Amino acid sequence: MIQELLFFCGLLGLGAGSTKDPTAAPPFQTVDIVLDCSYVGEDPRGLQGAFGDLFSKDPATLVLRDVSVRDDGSLGEVTDYKVLQENADSSPRIVFEASALLVSIPHAESLLHADCNREEVNCEISPYDFQQHGKGPCPASWFMGTLRLSSGISIALVLRGPHCSGGPEDKPDAILHPKLRIPVSKKGTVLTTVEFLSSSRSTSLRTHLGGLVTLDCHFALAPSSLLSSLEWRRQHRGSGRRLFRYQAGSTGPTVEPKVRVDLPQLLGNGDASLNLQGVSVADEGTYICLVSTPQHQIQHIIQLQVAEPPKVRVIPAQVSFERDVTTTLTCDIAGYYPLDVSVSWTQKTAEDEAEITLSSTRFSSHRQSQDGTYSITSYLSISSAAVQAPATYSCHVSHVALEEPISVSAYLKAPGPSNQVNCSLTSYNTSV
Repeated sequence: MIQELLFFCGLLGLGAGSTKDPTAAPPFQTVDIVLDCSYVGEDPRGLQGAFGDLFSKDPATLVLRDVSVRDDGSLGEVTDYKVLQENADSSPRIVFEASALLVSIPHAESLLHADCNREEVNCEISPYDFQQHGKGPCPASWFMGTLRLSSGISIALVLRGPHCSGGPEDKPDAILHPKLRIPVSKKGTVLTTVEFLSSSRSTSLRTHLGGLVTLDCHFALAPSSLLSSLEWRRQHRGSGRRLFRYQAGSTGPTVEPKVRVDLPQLLGNGDASLNLQGVSVADEGTYICLVSTPQHQIQHIIQLQVAEPPKVRVIPAQVSFERDVTTTLTCDIAGYYPLDVSVSWTQKTAEDEAEITLSSTRFSSHRQSQDGTYSITSYLSISSAAVQAPATYSCHVSHVALEEPISVSAYLKAPGPSNQVNCSLTSYNTSV
């Protein structure tokens, strides 16, 4: 029987049978994870889709069977999973049962608790290729399952489907799926086995200049499969470059400077992650982790973005104020990436309840340094005819690399006996 784990967010699941002693519960439990999916396949009618393709999309269910997950006490009783009876007016749902006994499903807890964590899981199943292996009316079949969580986790599964070696005379009672034309179980489900998988914790990363970043990529193979090669590539603005390549049986990997893959971890634990040292603006782009066996390939795409926060200062620190003279404050914003930055000035006097945004500002053009970062300067002109002292003038800077805007202020003192106005820096923030 197919089984499904029923559990409620924050509560133990309720089901038939007695409650187990929580102190005797094992750290891991084998469960089945049921996911709502779409099956994307070639349209046998040859009808063209909305985007000019010849593919069709059908509702599907993926049942990952025998998945080992950590029991943190929130797992409830296991109840029988039954194939749902489809409404006669709806499209028939294709149910894939995928045995996970040969490989360990990564991020299983995230998949299991996705609903309670309010995560969306996008699941698509498609033929691995449109030319099935084998010949005859029920050839061997392979499928690719792609799981993407809203948190950024992605998992790709190569599923081996049912096959038979000969014609109908070998299995006269075989029931073929009406769409897939492969044998199905008595319940009408497609029985598959996970033979090969790859995963990544994130499809998008952001890092600072000069740092070390790890692009996560892991894989697992059934005992009958062997690693053929691993390749990392980078693409950016129409150009591509190979950074790392390992070929089974070769004397060693081909490696570009600044990158590293731990070969013992690769061969021992399936850790194909790429370590990139001394990140620069030139390292920004799309990274592709391509894991191959003699029969199959799986790739993961990771977007790497460089985001460097600006350093902000207001100058000069002191300025002599003279009547009938316009004084200029300068806000220097330097060393940021990417280009887009927002700069504004405000004034606040003792009479103001809130800061007042000022419009009498000017900007220099953007300047780019050799390291690829940008700089810009903003100028605020203060007319003695309109100034009210004491007052605080603040330069506010917003940038994608900042969790919150930077505000750097200059304090304008009331005129004293020497008629000197001091602009002193009261805030200096150069970090995220």
